[in-house]
Amino acid sequence: MTVDLLSGESAEQLAGRFGGVLVGPGDPAFDELRRCHNGLIDRRPAVIVQCRGPADVVEAIRLAREEGLELGVRGGGHSPGGRGLVEGGLLVDLSLLRSVDVDPEARLARVGGGALWRDVNRETALHGLAVTGGAISSTGVGGYTLGGGLGWLMGMLGLAVDNLVEAEVVLASGEVARAREDAHEDLFWALRGGGGNFGVVTSFVFRLHPVREVVGGLIAHPIEAARDVLRFYREATAAASDELTIFAGLVHAPDGSGLPLAALAVCHAGSSEQAERELAPLLGWGSPLVVEVGPMPYPVMNTLLDGAFPRGALNYWKSTFLRDVDDALIDTLLAAWETNPSAMTSILIEHYHGAVTRVDPTATAVPHRSEAFNLLIPSVWTDPADTDKNVAWTRETFEALAPHRADGRWLNYFDADEDEEATGAAYGPNAARLAEVKRRYDPENVFHLNQNIAPAAAAG
Repeated sequence: MTVDLLSGESAEQLAGRFGGVLVGPGDPAFDELRRCHNGLIDRRPAVIVQCRGPADVVEAIRLAREEGLELGVRGGGHSPGGRGLVEGGLLVDLSLLRSVDVDPEARLARVGGGALWRDVNRETALHGLAVTGGAISSTGVGGYTLGGGLGWLMGMLGLAVDNLVEAEVVLASGEVARAREDAHEDLFWALRGGGGNFGVVTSFVFRLHPVREVVGGLIAHPIEAARDVLRFYREATAAASDELTIFAGLVHAPDGSGLPLAALAVCHAGSSEQAERELAPLLGWGSPLVVEVGPMPYPVMNTLLDGAFPRGALNYWKSTFLRDVDDALIDTLLAAWETNPSAMTSILIEHYHGAVTRVDPTATAVPHRSEAFNLLIPSVWTDPADTDKNVAWTRETFEALAPHRADGRWLNYFDADEDEEATGAAYGPNAARLAEVKRRYDPENVFHLNQNIAPAAAAG
């Protein structure tokens, strides 16, 4: 390994400081390791440190500060904006930390900071247990959890952060902290929705719940029925139980035909009898082209949308909470859909309800605790020549939604160009307390390649 920007030590001496792997621009693995899920992000670190444990992370932070290198941290690399990836600096890569240790009696799982949700789902399912996780199985546990963590089980179990028991964190000072309800309480509060602002989380401990099988899948209607589908969705979600999660979308058929569809994605985590009763109105409504709904293991549910978000495709996302799914909003969405330039792009609406809404907005750093709809525009394409028109369409559609947008924004859906106003909308009334915690744990803002929180000014 040769890293020209690092001075004072040979490559061998430098590597000797780590139990992990150091990868520089001359190494065969460099180009693969520097990439993230979004192919639009193209950054070249000076060095990548693949850490095997907290001690490696401590050394990596020390090295970055000694060399004056900007510090980036990557868990699963699924952030649409490439948050954490660094240009010309030191990248802490947690991809070797993917262990999942399940204690079925205590119903707890200790999960490595570089694990993916497919890792967690696979191990917990052996014991008939689960926790709210990413709707895309390749999503990283770390960034997902630190941003709040919404998913199919949130109505019944709450967000991922509502099930977080402990986090092991390497701080900017090099200290290793175990944050939980009775230790580093303010840090534990901030980690539950404050993003990657406070340190490098090398492991998470989640509370697990009995979930073995769900009833889920896709109901797809012709695009000509989209207005009625979205109106029906508004009505169906008003009566949804905690066990039932329904997302709606304007999508394209996954068979490669590009056929536009109006779809409902459903997941019911209750008993089979309850699922049959509560899904019957959705299955019996209208004249769907596709009905693929049935019992399946929960881990399978978390793979159903994977094909729509292939690794390496080009992505540009916008999202917002909505005032309501009213007819005016539906008209706006349908008008925008007619000019959508990519057969991989969708417009999705997520219903935010149940257990999520029975938590005080200040109990964790996630302030979004009212029943709501979150709208996501994940634009996806593959040809770089199409980038400008796809980005322009996404921005124009988002601007057209201005009369329908509520105040809140979901942190993990931010693209790279979101500003301080957007960050404030994500943190809401918790922003000031987060800034104080930032001042205490990262006063120099070492961890800033994220949805950044500036440290509060020192008193006096």
